[in-house]
Amino acid sequence: MHILFFAQVKDAVGVSEMSLTISGPLRIDEVWARLTQAQPKLAPFQKTTRLARNGEYAEAGTIFSDADEVALIPPVSGG
Repeated sequence: MHILFFAQVKDAVGVSEMSLTISGPLRIDEVWARLTQAQPKLAPFQKTTRLARNGEYAEAGTIFSDADEVALIPPVSGG
């Protein structure tokens, strides 16, 4: 699984991307558990950051696989 970090999430973890190997399909909460295990500084962002799977926002029922690209999209502002 290829993970992409943006904005304040990227600043918190200190990298713009990482790889995460998983052995089977994961639900969104399981992806978050694996992410926060690998990068504990992500924990405070879980409530406000959306996950996108292969370019589309993930919903509660989304299933993730090892071949997916997952982006962490924090809230943005501007105009």
